[in-house]
Amino acid sequence: MAALDDSPRPGRDRTITSEARTFIVDLACRKPKDLGYPHELWTTRLLARHVREQGPAAGHACLAKLAQGTLCKILAAHEIKPHKVRYYLERRDPEFAEKMAEVLCVYREVALLKQAAQGQPEEGPAVAIISYDEKPGIQALATTAPDLPPEPMRHESVARDQKYVRLGTLNLLAGIDLLTGAVHASVEERHRSREFVAFLKQLDAAYPTATAIKLILDNHSAHISKETKAWLAKQPEGRFTFVFTPKHGSWLNLIEGFFSRMARSVLRQIRVASKPELRQRILDAIEEANRDPVVHTWTYKIDQAA
Repeated sequence: MAALDDSPRPGRDRTITSEARTFIVDLACRKPKDLGYPHELWTTRLLARHVREQGPAAGHACLAKLAQGTLCKILAAHEIKPHKVRYYLERRDPEFAEKMAEVLCVYREVALLKQAAQGQPEEGPAVAIISYDEKPGIQALATTAPDLPPEPMRHESVARDQKYVRLGTLNLLAGIDLLTGAVHASVEERHRSREFVAFLKQLDAAYPTATAIKLILDNHSAHISKETKAWLAKQPEGRFTFVFTPKHGSWLNLIEGFFSRMARSVLRQIRVASKPELRQRILDAIEEANRDPVVHTWTYKIDQAA
């Protein structure tokens, strides 16, 4: 393939030396606030100006007339974009791997239970595994003028007045049965210990007394509060078992996928006349999901579960 490449052509030699390019890259990898600027991130115009001002003093006279476009080419050649931010999540749980393995073992248990249930007569489940979490702060927003439906040849989308009224927020508490796909949910004004205990009571009433209920959930304060522990202590031994996800490990909880789908469908651009309407529409969406339940399956790294 090398024979197909173009041969070197005559042209002007580089005026910006390799050392000067390294100087530019080094500056781009530093924050402008550390160099006396109020900016949090570089703009190419600001960086080019700084290089023109400081480059000659640093022994790089070739940078005295650096153009903004040339700066962009140098940054692109080194695959640097100092004007952008890409977020990451620092691992702050020293027991992350151990807790993740515990959650993965539960998902593996789900897979084994599904296999064992094939071809077996339907009986009351010996164990129910619930993926649980809260979706807090669902806003109840009202329009200030009627929406206009799409009209052919005039406007293709729904037209909505930009102004809206905030009516408050609601919190969705939900859990998916990983064996049946059934969704258990309640919509509350707040999500404290008492609301969580009320949800546990809802689960307790939904399953036979002989069924062991295992929940995958995060370590929110309501899940480990004195009130919650006091209620659990009064339940039969083995009735409820909690498996906690690691800190900043909510992505390990399958319920997050259900919340994401709700946010992209039912809750997207939703407008209501009152908070009770919002509550009812959320519950209607849960009821609709339970008419044709989807059994969620976890596959990522499940083969690594002990």
